[in-house]
Amino acid sequence: MIYLIIVSLIWAFSFGLIKGNLTGLDSNFVAFARLFISLIVFLPFLRLKNISSALATKLFFLGAIQYGIMYLTYIYSYQFLKAYEVAIFVIFMPIYVTLINDLLEKKFTKLFLITALLSVIGAGVIVYQEFQRTDFIVGLLLMQVSNLCFAFGQVYYKRILSDKNEINDLHIFALLYLGATSITGFFASANDAFSNLVITQTQIYTLIYLGAISSGLCFFLWNMGARKTNAGTLAIMNNLKVPLAVAASVFVFGEDGDLIKMAIGLIIILAALFYNEFSIKNYFRNRSSSS
Repeated sequence: MIYLIIVSLIWAFSFGLIKGNLTGLDSNFVAFARLFISLIVFLPFLRLKNISSALATKLFFLGAIQYGIMYLTYIYSYQFLKAYEVAIFVIFMPIYVTLINDLLEKKFTKLFLITALLSVIGAGVIVYQEFQRTDFIVGLLLMQVSNLCFAFGQVYYKRILSDKNEINDLHIFALLYLGATSITGFFASANDAFSNLVITQTQIYTLIYLGAISSGLCFFLWNMGARKTNAGTLAIMNNLKVPLAVAASVFVFGEDGDLIKMAIGLIIILAALFYNEFSIKNYFRNRSSSS
């Protein structure tokens, strides 16, 4: 779980950086550039010796969905939403993680759904806002597509590698970024994003940081952490970055924020996390004692 906490802390600053420094760049190019940098970082570690062609193909298409389509819709949503509004719509992620996990496992886990809903409530306390703009629906729909892609990727990555403990995440992760780079590169080219590109030095530095750290390193740590935790904890941790993002917006980027709501929301999210961990431990302890 420590990996998920570290990533949440880093991601808390990404919302403000994207909105503040990358506005004006084609969103498809931004998605491609970030993921291409991630690919470069992880390509030297790629090892395919013990990887079947079937697994390699699954990882390629998983990356195209979890990171490629996710980023195309996520970054494009900034054309319609403010940075804190993008953070708002991330609060639905835990429900998607829980439902997708149950769908793939063909079972219903009441505990995971309850704790996921609690984390949504906690995040909602922080970021609740009335929206009356006409572009609200567009931004909302884009973010839900993004959420679904990222939620699916987390759960499916954990699933296809569940019985492959001998595989080192570091040795295969470039395959995911290769799939993501391929699809974002296609859309960027189709949108003629490269021919009229005008980019500042600040934007270059921002893309390098986001590509190498916020995308490259953090996606790797997040999926590696997903393999080491249960679906309930994974669902809740998807919302930990919401209060952290609000805190970053208030204390780092100088935006207005309700500190009382932020504190209440964080308490609810942490309570959901501890409740989930306590219930899981009791569940396995009872199974052990009864067997």
